[in-house]
Amino acid sequence: MPSLTVENYVKTIYQICSESGGRPAATGKIADSLGVSPGTVTSMLKTLSDGRLATYTPYGGVQLTAAGVALAMRVLRRHRLIELFLVHTLGLSWDEVHEEAENMEHAVSDRLVDRIDESLGFPEVDPHGDPIPKADGSLRKTRGQSLAKCGDGDTFRLTRVRDQSAEFLRYLSDHGLSLGARGRVIRNSDEAGVVTIAVQGAETTLGHDAAEKIVVAAEN
Repeated sequence: MPSLTVENYVKTIYQICSESGGRPAATGKIADSLGVSPGTVTSMLKTLSDGRLATYTPYGGVQLTAAGVALAMRVLRRHRLIELFLVHTLGLSWDEVHEEAENMEHAVSDRLVDRIDESLGFPEVDPHGDPIPKADGSLRKTRGQSLAKCGDGDTFRLTRVRDQSAEFLRYLSDHGLSLGARGRVIRNSDEAGVVTIAVQGAETTLGHDAAEKIVVAAEN
């Protein structure tokens, strides 16, 4: 069985590569995501390469092999289904489940995860809108664009949040921006670097950095 550390690395590498359009994940980016030193990352990337889970090129970054992607899908499947289970069954809020799932994802069996999947009705997304990998390792492609790219007057529905830190999620909740929330862009100012939106009759202004982390679908 892969170790907890190996699982964390392949999951992180997969997410970084996905967010960058498939480009190799840089050592520094992995170090920042995992809160470890670049030297520690370099040592682990060599281990992943030796285990044929990744291909690592010094100064060129790392990408997962087919075996590495398959392992990442298993870990993401566990993580996202556990999050949804905690919300639906135990009533936790979306800002409480990420850290809990981080702790639990390495301890549950694939058999138990399959039962959770079945009990929840084979859901497609987790509480943050991230797609849940299927048991065969396939992953549904998601659509949408960041709120930062919407124009004045555009109406939208919130479909995914890329930043799952508790503070950011609580901020969104406090301003009516939960998953599925509908709103309208009042003004998107490139000069000021902010987006002003109306949600549930209230106006909220977000910086472009925050708006970039919010994925929305166009509403007619």
